[in-house]
Amino acid sequence: MLKKRAKQGPGEINAGSMADIAFLLLIFFLVTTTMDTDAGILRLLPPVVEDVETDVVIERNVYVVLINDADQLLVEGQMMDIKGLRDGAKEFMTNPANSLDLPEKHQVTAAECQQKIAEYKAGVASAANENDKQAFQDLLGKWEGKLKAVQLLGEYMELPNSALISLQTGSKTSYDMYVQVQNELEAGIRELRDELAREKFGRKFSELDEKKDEDKDLIKAVRLVYPQRISEAEPVDLTKKKPA
Repeated sequence: MLKKRAKQGPGEINAGSMADIAFLLLIFFLVTTTMDTDAGILRLLPPVVEDVETDVVIERNVYVVLINDADQLLVEGQMMDIKGLRDGAKEFMTNPANSLDLPEKHQVTAAECQQKIAEYKAGVASAANENDKQAFQDLLGKWEGKLKAVQLLGEYMELPNSALISLQTGSKTSYDMYVQVQNELEAGIRELRDELAREKFGRKFSELDEKKDEDKDLIKAVRLVYPQRISEAEPVDLTKKKPA
């Protein structure tokens, strides 16, 4: 006589390895997941101004753009419509009429570059310590870059190191107005670069590709002529009265 088999319940699942699997999955997601980061707006800090003899030199080398709390635009202390800002920035960068109120530009020549390169090569060779050697090496690289620019562009007019556009805002300036002004300033510099690159290389600056070796020197040369120096100050409370 056959015996009936006892009914068996469902089989147990071995969960001993579940913790290891969960741990491996956690590591996988940590390694493969990318975190969103806020991209800021790139800006060049104002350069250090050394041995400035008079305040007049500082004033002519700084293009002051102020947006007040009412979103009104004041350029060099005068009211200006935002439509004129781009041309104003271009005039500051080029000073076509050699105005005493705008930066005095210096002509960079091949002869000057070669003289400076020779001086700094001698400085590197005779440097007493590593700090001095590095300082001469940095200056040497700077003038070698200028010589390369002269070879590509011809002799060019260079802005002084202290020349910059100072963008200032009030504490209640709207973000929309701030962005509009910023875009106009950048557009002015971009147009100057495009015009120069088109004249010398047959292509706009925006068409040059930093990833291509043949374009790298062209980009550096154009940036030497028209550097983007926009200094942004902290918002100020324009309602406070200055002491008499």
